Amino acid sequence: MLSHLECARCGLRHDADRPQNLCRECASPLLARYDLSDIGKPTGDNSLWRYRDVLPVRELDPTFSLGEGMTPLVPLPALSRALDAKVLMKDESLVPTGSFKARGAAVGVARARELGIEGIKMPTNGNAGAAWALYAARAGLRSVIAMPEDAPLITREEVQASGAELRIVPGTIADAGKALADVDLFDASTLREPYRIEGKKTMGYEIVEQLGWRVPDVIVYPTGGGVGLIGIHKALQEMRELGWIEGELPRLVAVQSTGCAPIVKAFDEGKAESTFWDAAYTDAFGINVPKPLGDFIILQAIRETGGTAVAVTDEQIAADRAETARLEGVFLCPEGAATISAVRHLRGTGWLEADDEVVVLNTGAGIKYPSLRL
Repeated sequence: MLSHLECARCGLRHDADRPQNLCRECASPLLARYDLSDIGKPTGDNSLWRYRDVLPVRELDPTFSLGEGMTPLVPLPALSRALDAKVLMKDESLVPTGSFKARGAAVGVARARELGIEGIKMPTNGNAGAAWALYAARAGLRSVIAMPEDAPLITREEVQASGAELRIVPGTIADAGKALADVDLFDASTLREPYRIEGKKTMGYEIVEQLGWRVPDVIVYPTGGGVGLIGIHKALQEMRELGWIEGELPRLVAVQSTGCAPIVKAFDEGKAESTFWDAAYTDAFGINVPKPLGDFIILQAIRETGGTAVAVTDEQIAADRAETARLEGVFLCPEGAATISAVRHLRGTGWLEADDEVVVLNTGAGIKYPSLRL
């Protein structure tokens, strides 16, 4: 059961039963905390809501869900042979709206409605805005979405179809955020509200459950805002506290593009936070985030698990996207293909061993990027 909200930086406690954005003392992201006593392993509903005891929505409306969650964990045997690695793919292309962003939107919007919030605003690289606009429509909430002009056209069409107000902005997601300064609605930007993480963390719960309540050796995550990586780490910590898993946690790997790699740079330099990445650009639009708000949480999660951060080129991403389709019949989104490129790189350096069990996240459907050539 949801207990309270806690600042990820200073630890200050906040009331979970009123709308909250950042910490009132240090303006850092807030994390949901739960009473984890007397919680059993999940049963029933074959969606992310099977983990309702560790989710923040107090009174779940069963008619709200679109069936989000419980995506397959798929072996990639031909690609594994090509990479000399044991690779499994968590395939988020099958989530409603076509990307893993629906997880955060489902939980975030459900909680917003429960707290009496009437509308939301957010900048997005595409998929998050589409997901939040569509779930907001389902909940009867108003939404205003801003996205860079280079964002995938399909995500723009999803936002418009939902009836949301869409603002198209030159530049990056940082510029899109500035374009919403005049909008007086609840700010649902990445990590500026505490419940998107809770939806994303269910990927961690599902991976462990699908492996028979054990952990893989490594989890590779395409990192822009990094909410999914933070959420997976949070889920692993909760499961260890619940006694559902034991031993070392999986090594978490953040993968970025060489065209926008603030987390990789900060990790390599041993810094606790990143610096703004000037002139950021990558074809993997979802990870084109010049400075994540939760950078310090991402870096902490990587270091605590003995993980790493790696940057790969757009050219390698495109090549691995094509090879995965050819070898496995799986059409990855470019962000998902970046995880394959990371595995290739890390096997080449010896950081990954051939017998390491590696879970990669394909965070969306490849068909949402029809303008990208293979």
